[in-house]
Amino acid sequence: MSKARLIYSSIKSSNSFKLKKFSRALAAFSLLVGLTATGGVGASAYTQPEQAPVVFAAANAAKSVAKLVVKGRAPKTGYDRELFSDGWAKIGSCDARNYVLARDLKNISWRAGETCIVESGVLNDPYTGKTINFLRGRSTSIKVQIDHVVAVSDAWQKGAQQWSYAKRHNFYNDPLNLLAVDGPTNGSKGDGDTATWLPPNKSYRCAYVARQVAVKLKYGVWVTTAEKSAMTSVLAKCPSTSLPTK
Repeated sequence: MSKARLIYSSIKSSNSFKLKKFSRALAAFSLLVGLTATGGVGASAYTQPEQAPVVFAAANAAKSVAKLVVKGRAPKTGYDRELFSDGWAKIGSCDARNYVLARDLKNISWRAGETCIVESGVLNDPYTGKTINFLRGRSTSIKVQIDHVVAVSDAWQKGAQQWSYAKRHNFYNDPLNLLAVDGPTNGSKGDGDTATWLPPNKSYRCAYVARQVAVKLKYGVWVTTAEKSAMTSVLAKCPSTSLPTK
């Protein structure tokens, strides 16, 4: 059993772990996964990006917007989500969906006998500010969805058409680009960028745009002129905001 699996299993077996303790362990687990994942082209594991990361710890979000390449949006011709991933990749003992649920929800309960399946939990939804009780089920799981902060289709039209499958696979499953959010609100976003969609919860907009900037810099996804202007406008209201790194 890998070191990362042992860490995560110990979290699962504890009946009294608290959110803060879980968050610290999950952060350590994330680092180990990044160092040990071995999936390649067509594999079902999340791996480190091909290119050297350009996002550095504590980088200022507002200043980082200037580093984004500006181009027009390319046609959506040929777009298919399966060109990115045939489902959620494995991150250690979890798939990416359950990994993000475990990271973003509190008061989590796990499916008995399974390594990493979140059965229920409570989400403080960043997009709406609402509290959502998540319960896994055919008609209930949809209440909490995993959003690609930089939409997959948006990335396709801004550079991803030219990427290798391995890079698209990493982008699709990268926890930096994934958030557990309110399902209907995620549906209303579609493939919108900052110029066309922002979270209804205004207090989260700075963090949301900072995450988009971080992801686009990490993978080399370009922005339109209108998008860059919208990013600059939002981040001007929170000039001390840093780029997230995970």
